[in-house]
Amino acid sequence: MKIGKQFRGGLINDNPVLVQLLGMCSTLAITTTLFNGIGMGISVMIILTCSNVVISALRKVIPEKIRIAAFVVVIAGFVTMVDLLLQAFLPDLSQSLGVFIPLIVVNCIILGRAEAFSSRNGIGASFVDGIAQGIGYTVVLVIISIIRELLGSGTFGSGILGPGGVGIRIIPEENTALLIVLPFGGFITLGCLIAFMQWYFNRKKAASKDEVASK
Repeated sequence: MKIGKQFRGGLINDNPVLVQLLGMCSTLAITTTLFNGIGMGISVMIILTCSNVVISALRKVIPEKIRIAAFVVVIAGFVTMVDLLLQAFLPDLSQSLGVFIPLIVVNCIILGRAEAFSSRNGIGASFVDGIAQGIGYTVVLVIISIIRELLGSGTFGSGILGPGGVGIRIIPEENTALLIVLPFGGFITLGCLIAFMQWYFNRKKAASKDEVASK
């Protein structure tokens, strides 16, 4: 089990959002504040990791013909647990994320990792995969949330920092761009990050070719 490779994959090489282009709905819908980004990211990471472990443990006894249905049942169980915990201990976050917590059941990231990885690998590797992919997802959500909140609302850490959780005012309200917190702003921000990731990969590939040619 190559833990370092799995974490590099989750963060960079196989990032679920910027490379695999999964989980787009929640990524675009809830990333308007840092509070939302962190809350959704951690929720998905917990559900993904727990689902990976259980599916990996049951992979040899789940019939092939009903494997997708079985995966959904496992994932739905953990989604229900997380949803109830958020309602009980973080009601503001639960209300802010709304329907996107129950919709984690059909999140392509979790179903994709269940089908492509945990159903074919051991418990330890599946646990690490869940953590790595979850961290990669969370990092992207946090970055998008910070950009959209800062440019669209002029604040940082809304829901977490500042008196009453209003965030720290960085940009005067009259100088903000409300368009950034609307769906269009989500598409633009995500598109820029995906473009940056592709530029990084192309630059790395070109550097590797130059190194080989120089030898």
